[in-house]
Amino acid sequence: MRRQILAGMDVPDNRHPDVPCDVCGTSMRVPGYGEQFGVLQAHWGYGARHDGERYRVRMCETCFFMTLAYLRQERRIHHLFGDAPQHEDYKFGRIARDDYWLDS
Repeated sequence: MRRQILAGMDVPDNRHPDVPCDVCGTSMRVPGYGEQFGVLQAHWGYGARHDGERYRVRMCETCFFMTLAYLRQERRIHHLFGDAPQHEDYKFGRIARDDYWLDS
Protein backbone atom coordinates (compact mmCIF):
# COMPACT_ATOMS: atom_id res chain seq x y z
CA MET A 1 0.00 0.00 0.00
CA ARG A 2 1.29 3.44 -0.88
CA ARG A 3 -0.43 6.63 0.19
CA GLN A 4 1.13 9.98 -0.43
CA ILE A 5 0.32 13.63 -0.17
CA LEU A 6 2.85 15.57 -2.16
CA ALA A 7 3.28 19.26 -2.82
CA GLY A 8 4.09 19.79 -6.49
CA MET A 9 5.26 22.64 -8.63
CA ASP A 10 5.61 22.77 -12.40
CA VAL A 11 8.07 24.91 -14.31
CA PRO A 12 6.38 27.99 -15.81
CA ASP A 13 5.24 26.95 -19.27
CA ASN A 14 2.44 28.38 -21.38
CA ARG A 15 2.38 25.37 -23.75
CA HIS A 16 0.24 23.33 -21.33
CA PRO A 17 -3.44 24.05 -20.79
CA ASP A 18 -4.49 25.42 -17.43
CA VAL A 19 -5.31 22.47 -15.16
CA PRO A 20 -8.15 23.12 -12.70
CA CYS A 21 -8.27 21.90 -9.11
CA ASP A 22 -10.07 18.54 -9.00
CA VAL A 23 -11.99 19.66 -5.90
CA CYS A 24 -13.12 23.25 -6.49
CA GLY A 25 -12.30 23.75 -10.18
CA THR A 26 -10.19 26.90 -9.80
CA SER A 27 -6.97 27.41 -11.70
CA MET A 28 -3.79 26.12 -10.10
CA ARG A 29 -1.59 28.41 -12.19
CA VAL A 30 0.24 31.13 -10.30
CA PRO A 31 1.02 33.98 -12.75
CA GLY A 32 4.71 33.97 -13.56
CA TYR A 33 5.37 30.71 -11.66
CA GLY A 34 3.38 27.97 -13.42
CA GLU A 35 1.13 25.44 -11.77
CA GLN A 36 1.41 24.87 -8.05
CA PHE A 37 -0.68 22.13 -6.52
CA GLY A 38 -0.89 19.34 -3.99
CA VAL A 39 -1.65 15.72 -4.83
CA LEU A 40 -3.48 13.05 -2.88
CA GLN A 41 -2.71 9.72 -4.50
CA ALA A 42 -2.91 6.02 -3.83
CA HIS A 43 -2.02 2.78 -5.60
CA TRP A 44 -3.59 -0.20 -3.86
CA GLY A 45 -1.81 -3.52 -4.24
CA TYR A 46 -2.44 -7.20 -3.71
CA GLY A 47 -4.52 -8.02 -0.66
CA ALA A 48 -6.03 -4.54 -0.31
CA ARG A 49 -9.78 -4.20 -0.57
CA HIS A 50 -9.23 -1.86 -3.54
CA ASP A 51 -6.55 -4.05 -5.16
CA GLY A 52 -5.46 -2.72 -8.54
CA GLU A 53 -7.09 0.69 -8.12
CA ARG A 54 -5.12 3.91 -8.52
CA TYR A 55 -6.20 7.38 -7.47
CA ARG A 56 -4.82 10.86 -8.05
CA VAL A 57 -6.52 14.07 -6.94
CA ARG A 58 -4.83 17.38 -7.77
CA MET A 59 -5.73 20.21 -5.42
CA CYS A 60 -5.14 23.94 -5.33
CA GLU A 61 -3.37 25.31 -2.26
CA THR A 62 -6.63 26.16 -0.49
CA CYS A 63 -8.21 22.74 -1.03
CA PHE A 64 -4.97 20.96 -0.11
CA PHE A 65 -4.72 22.69 3.25
CA MET A 66 -8.44 22.27 3.93
CA THR A 67 -7.98 18.52 3.30
CA LEU A 68 -4.91 18.46 5.53
CA ALA A 69 -6.86 20.25 8.28
CA TYR A 70 -9.61 17.64 8.00
CA LEU A 71 -7.08 14.79 8.26
CA ARG A 72 -5.46 16.43 11.29
CA GLN A 73 -8.85 16.66 12.97
CA GLU A 74 -9.59 13.00 12.21
CA ARG A 75 -6.21 12.07 13.65
CA ARG A 76 -6.95 14.02 16.85
CA ILE A 77 -10.34 12.32 17.19
CA HIS A 78 -8.90 8.82 16.68
CA HIS A 79 -6.20 9.40 19.30
CA LEU A 80 -8.26 11.48 21.73
CA PHE A 81 -8.52 8.89 24.47
CA GLY A 82 -5.42 6.85 23.66
CA ASP A 83 -2.48 6.36 25.98
CA ALA A 84 0.08 7.48 23.42
CA PRO A 85 1.24 11.11 23.63
CA GLN A 86 -0.39 13.51 21.17
CA HIS A 87 1.69 14.53 18.18
CA GLU A 88 2.29 18.10 17.10
CA ASP A 89 -0.50 18.61 14.59
CA TYR A 90 1.06 21.57 12.82
CA LYS A 91 3.84 19.26 11.55
CA PHE A 92 1.47 16.51 10.35
CA GLY A 93 2.41 15.57 6.79
CA ARG A 94 5.13 18.20 6.37
CA ILE A 95 8.44 16.69 5.32
CA ALA A 96 10.42 19.90 4.74
CA ARG A 97 10.29 23.62 5.40
CA ASP A 98 11.98 26.44 3.45
CA ASP A 99 12.78 23.93 0.67
CA TYR A 100 12.29 26.26 -2.28
CA TRP A 101 14.28 24.22 -4.77
CA LEU A 102 13.19 20.67 -3.78
CA ASP A 103 16.73 19.85 -2.66
CA SER A 104 16.10 18.20 0.69
